[in-house]
Amino acid sequence: MSPMAHRRTKLLFLFYALFCALPAIAGKSYYDVLQVPKGASDEQIKRAYRKLALKYHPDKNPGNEEANKRFADINNAYEVLSDSEKRSIYDRYGEDGLKQHAANGGRGGMGMNINDIFSQFFGGGGGEEEEEKIAKGDDVVVELDASLEDLYMGGSLKVWREKNVLKPAPGKRRCNCRNEVYHRQIGPGMFQQMTEQVCEQCQNVKFEREGYFITVDIEKGMPDGEEIVFYEDGEPIIDGEPGDLKFRIRTAPHDLFKREGNNLHTTVTITLVQALVGFEKTIKHLDDHLVDISTKGITKPKEVRKFKGEGMPLHLSKKKGDLYVTFEVLFPSSLTEDQKKKIQEILG
Repeated sequence: MSPMAHRRTKLLFLFYALFCALPAIAGKSYYDVLQVPKGASDEQIKRAYRKLALKYHPDKNPGNEEANKRFADINNAYEVLSDSEKRSIYDRYGEDGLKQHAANGGRGGMGMNINDIFSQFFGGGGGEEEEEKIAKGDDVVVELDASLEDLYMGGSLKVWREKNVLKPAPGKRRCNCRNEVYHRQIGPGMFQQMTEQVCEQCQNVKFEREGYFITVDIEKGMPDGEEIVFYEDGEPIIDGEPGDLKFRIRTAPHDLFKREGNNLHTTVTITLVQALVGFEKTIKHLDDHLVDISTKGITKPKEVRKFKGEGMPLHLSKKKGDLYVTFEVLFPSSLTEDQKKKIQEILG
């Protein structure tokens, strides 16, 4: 092979590597991954990244492959959205545009690695940095009833949201007030330290009520009390940043199953004959697959049997809890004398 052909082969291999270096994120946009709107500011993106990266950092989730994957996805999304050029390409052409950009000599997926990005915020150690003292609006916490089916298989809910929105108003106002220290000379070689409040002139604002739909993604196995956070979508505040909107998961009641942590419980009624001689029976699970609960043995009233791995999926894990079935035995309301005699002959 000639040197020129060898060089072309190496370039083709490099372009292929660049294409592979920017993985797709399970069908979600980078904005969805960071839980920010498409028009989010750079500061919003930074804050969202900081909070999510801390939550899913491998040091806080040892041995959890799903959390590690989520952490990598978060960093991939931030690498693109924090770079104005990449973000512009992504907004116009999507991931294919980024790959083409990389193939044409752009940085593509060859920028900072995960540790470099994380170190920008946390010094590389994985610890939380001290938050800046910025006035913040109230967080809004909404108890969200999620169906057992959505919590078992994953799903999404559309929720109507109404909130106050800051709009421009006529006139000016004092804003961004701060105390500034200066020194005043009060004599030869003598100075007095003074503090003075300094303010700027800003556009007046007013609150207006607006409503819109929010799509809340329910992940498999989310436990009760888990919060899905939409950063800066809480109550706004003048001269500060909005609070967060938090949907707190609560398992809705179900007709057949009851959830207890990662386990499911249900009750099945059988006849007295079935309790004595056995039975063949299945129950339909939350995703419609059938669970065989048949037995050839005797079943006692209130007996509980465990079916391993048929419970709820564990959040951010491939494991599942167990299903516990309690058997109720339906006794006959009355017996004829002949039936009583036969039962005595059999069981006596």
